[in-house]
Amino acid sequence: MAHDLRSFLDQLKAARPQDYAEITREVDPAYEAIALLEMLEKENRSPALVFHNLKGHDMPMVLNLTSSYDRLAMAIGTDQEHMVEHFAKLAGEAKPLRWVDRADAPVKQVVRTEEAVDLYELPVPVHNELDAGQYLSSGVALVRDPDTGEVNGGVYRHQVQGKDQLGWFVNPSNHGNYVRIRYEELKQPMDVAIVIGHHPALLLAAASKIGGIGGELFIMGGLLQESVDVVQGETVDLPIPAHAEIVIEGKVFPGERHDEGPFGEWPRYYTGAGEKPYMKVTAITMRRDAMFQDVAPAMAEHHILGALPRMGSLYQRIKEVVPSVQNVSLPLSGGGRTFCYVSIKKSVNGEANRVGFVALATDPNIREVVVVDDDIDVFDEKQVLWARATRFQADKDLAIIPNTVGAFLIPTSYDYKRTEKGPMETKMIFDATMPLPSDAFPKRTRANPEAVERMRIEDYLGS
Repeated sequence: MAHDLRSFLDQLKAARPQDYAEITREVDPAYEAIALLEMLEKENRSPALVFHNLKGHDMPMVLNLTSSYDRLAMAIGTDQEHMVEHFAKLAGEAKPLRWVDRADAPVKQVVRTEEAVDLYELPVPVHNELDAGQYLSSGVALVRDPDTGEVNGGVYRHQVQGKDQLGWFVNPSNHGNYVRIRYEELKQPMDVAIVIGHHPALLLAAASKIGGIGGELFIMGGLLQESVDVVQGETVDLPIPAHAEIVIEGKVFPGERHDEGPFGEWPRYYTGAGEKPYMKVTAITMRRDAMFQDVAPAMAEHHILGALPRMGSLYQRIKEVVPSVQNVSLPLSGGGRTFCYVSIKKSVNGEANRVGFVALATDPNIREVVVVDDDIDVFDEKQVLWARATRFQADKDLAIIPNTVGAFLIPTSYDYKRTEKGPMETKMIFDATMPLPSDAFPKRTRANPEAVERMRIEDYLGS
């Protein structure tokens, strides 16, 4: 049986029933679904939610499925402790696509083109208080590089602007934007296929930071350890994942713009509004009993889903340059994007800056890289900050890099003259490692390991 959204839901229900909830009471996709999730998060609860009774729609919606590292680790066959290294390993084992007949592609069970296209039939939510309208937040947009022919996939935001029109907003530093700009230069329309609802491996692959433009569907195959089944698009020259729930096909035409935004983004601000390209929808295909999948923007799911694939990509890219890398963390204190903590088994002074340069080059969203020794757990932020507090001196251990393409959605990003909002930021690398030779540095305090080994907490405090 192929891996898809349904197979993962079944796996989750069987393995972690406490992480799954079905909602049968009527819920309005405009504001109410996200309001319920926000209330749950305030109680430190974050289950996957399946809404069966959405106001005005027959189609169910899956929300918050990818909001925990445990679930994402399970999706790629590992546990949270080993997920970063395991992700990097699987991503390096990319699989070729497997083309299948239309009859074997559930996503082709319903096909709507021309006048039959109507985005309003889909239960696209209005998420946060000041959002400009309905937004697709879980769609993986596939586009083809006109120069290489490679198919690139990325997770972007798409505002519903009419029954057959979607906004196209992509961070200036993302590959999808480079591809769009190239089509503008060629004065050609760009084919797009937005895939909604599949196994989490699709979203993880699309959010990864791999070298070069394209290859995300191959990475998805690596994560699943099987080739992804694909079928030809109806109106676009793109491979369509055959076991997706819904696919929206269309074209972005050069030079055409429409007002887009605001939308609550991952930094938890409304940013990026203005004139943007848009997509004219040419077809919608789906399963007969399709499920709509949504990712909760500006909430834990948004941060966690984006963090794991980036951590795996960073681990892989850093290891190519500094083989002694131990682990990588993108803490949620930085939205799973802007702060990067890397542990290394240091072999030479100055190695930390090299690690930092690779990290900043791999993901432009990163603003600060903290490099620590291998005795520090990068997933324990207290330990990282302790290393910064005791092993770092700003006048010699801090590298500041201004005027660098960065996180466009951060409110403080600037243009070249620093007079307006723009895509540039100032980055920092903190070398919080001990100088070599390390035996010249004071030893870290700890309890006597022999005493720790022989004592059991329950013998003294009970169970």
